[in-house]
Amino acid sequence: MTAPAVRARRRRWARTARWSGWLWVLPALLMYAVFVLRPLALTFQYSLYHWNGIGVARWAGLSNYVTVFTDRDLLKIIGNAFILIIFFSFIPVGLGLLVATLVRRITTGVFGTTVRTILFLPQVIPLVAAGIAWSWLLSSNGLVNQLLRGIGLGGLTRAWLGEFDTALPAVGVIGAWVLLGLCTILLVTGMSKIDPALYEAARLDGAGPVREFLAVTLPSLRQEIGVCLTVTVIAALASFDIVYIATGGGPGLQTTVPGLEIYRLAFAQRQVGLASALGVVLMALVLLCVLPIQRLTREDKG
Repeated sequence: MTAPAVRARRRRWARTARWSGWLWVLPALLMYAVFVLRPLALTFQYSLYHWNGIGVARWAGLSNYVTVFTDRDLLKIIGNAFILIIFFSFIPVGLGLLVATLVRRITTGVFGTTVRTILFLPQVIPLVAAGIAWSWLLSSNGLVNQLLRGIGLGGLTRAWLGEFDTALPAVGVIGAWVLLGLCTILLVTGMSKIDPALYEAARLDGAGPVREFLAVTLPSLRQEIGVCLTVTVIAALASFDIVYIATGGGPGLQTTVPGLEIYRLAFAQRQVGLASALGVVLMALVLLCVLPIQRLTREDKG
């Protein structure tokens, strides 16, 4: 076979391989378009109308978005989601680093596997079940208040999920408990990939445990920390299950979050346009929070 014929045959194979690759990806792309892109486009379309979900829609323009950014109740609801980031994200990641460091140092073999399983257990429990269990624990006669009375701190007892000052932090504690195991397991896995020679070099330079953690462990876990922050920030901003089960958004609007308010606006108050606008704003806020995290924690290739 001549050289031109060989080159032509190779070009045909390259074209065939390229198109066959797209054919393999096509079913996934179709599913993504139907179940992700199309709903996103419809949500944005609905946000430009006043519509009750049944009757004729009336053009609203950007008035629904103006309402989202000017209504004091909606702004408070969005603020609640950002407060939950402290509990859902910063606390689990911070405690996860501490717990992962301890797990790496003191657990091996079967015992280590058992510890990891126990830590990860809250993540596999359905959020509805977790919300119900914690609502019992934090009720007026729940286990938490019983323990406080038992150790002589009865003056601190209260309906943790029913009072204005404690309801949102109590919901945050539930979220922190759920996400702590996920962060710990991800960070333990990341620590297992760190070259032991780095720790040995740090010890030879006289580094103690704290300096070793700051100089070796923390920089080596940049990507894992980025994943943890991304997942937990999204969980905080898009929270629904725990809040709906534990408090229903009360008392008042103290624990109402955007996900719960979108549900109420769309299905209880029949304000589909306003609910869609709040959903679009929530998606934008998630991107504004997540994209900088991804950029800051991206591993340098240069």
